Amino acid sequence: MKILVIDDEPLIRRSLKKAFEIQGDEVFLAENGKLGIDVWLREKPDLIFLDVIMPELTGPEVLREMANKKSGKVILMSAFSGEQNVETARKMGADDFFEKPFPDIFDLVKKAKELCA
Repeated sequence: MKILVIDDEPLIRRSLKKAFEIQGDEVFLAENGKLGIDVWLREKPDLIFLDVIMPELTGPEVLREMANKKSGKVILMSAFSGEQNVETARKMGADDFFEKPFPDIFDLVKKAKELCA
């Protein structure tokens, strides 16, 4: 499976990359929304992890850019879960929402793979 992680936090990018590569997945990284859209258009990933608050373009802005051409499942992520949840994420066009920091990254990998099954 091809996975794209769009997040401005290096630790989040590296953690997700390592957790999915252990499963045999191909992982692409982008540190902001603008670069994320470039990688998304080029690689056409099956799954996208998308941070809400980041430079260049925010997660919601990236979702608007993807709206007509969306391919793959999108999981919105935020450390500010009071403002974001599954319901608001779906209204924006995402398929799911995960709160950061992740309590168990391998549980997150399992849930993400179930979403794509």
